[in-house]
Amino acid sequence: MNALEVSDLAFAYGPRQALQDLSFSVAPGRFAALLGPNGAGKSTLIALLTRLYDLQQGEIRVLGSSLARQPHLALRQLGVVFQQSTLDLDLGVEQNLHYHAALHGLGRRQAQARIDEELARQQLGERRHDKVRALNGGHRRRVEIARALLHRPRLLLLDEASAGLDPASRLALNRHVRQLCRDQGLAVLWTTHLLDEVQADDELLVLDHGRLAAQGPAQRVSAGDVSLTATFARLTAEQA
Repeated sequence: MNALEVSDLAFAYGPRQALQDLSFSVAPGRFAALLGPNGAGKSTLIALLTRLYDLQQGEIRVLGSSLARQPHLALRQLGVVFQQSTLDLDLGVEQNLHYHAALHGLGRRQAQARIDEELARQQLGERRHDKVRALNGGHRRRVEIARALLHRPRLLLLDEASAGLDPASRLALNRHVRQLCRDQGLAVLWTTHLLDEVQADDELLVLDHGRLAAQGPAQRVSAGDVSLTATFARLTAEQA
């Protein structure tokens, strides 16, 4: 069973078509990179995957559960890190995590055990009482990942999660998320416009003008090109 199945997805803002005939899947344990220039439809797709927008056409399934017909079952399997931080800057790290755990119905003792585990995994145990405002961008992202994993999802969505981070923090975050895939069998959909965040064995999805210009292992999609940059330029030019 795939962690994520998107079938025949389409979405329009009035007369403007944002997504068209979109179909793809992400298998458990796979790191899928969704690439696209600004305006390609990435943000619309994330909004649909997280139910910020209602479906107009098509089907989304998370671990076999329909997002439209079984939203609670689907969202229970989903963790999200949005491009814009949603942490409360004036609360402590641990306070932010306890608030999220309560929203997911975790009891105090269970929540504390999971918070301790995730903070240790993120190497943030010593920062648990610090206010989020005092953390740098990379550490804030790690808090958001810890928060997204508290309810034990099987699919993690990261929407431009490295935006605004310095190169070293971007690299560390990317490596960390890949380690989660290997260690936990977590499926990841990582949206970005930065080509250096994609590796040869990633599942690559290239979105342009609301359509998938290409999909498959990155090394196969880019075969015949001198670089992934050349592949991206060729595919998006073809869709122009």
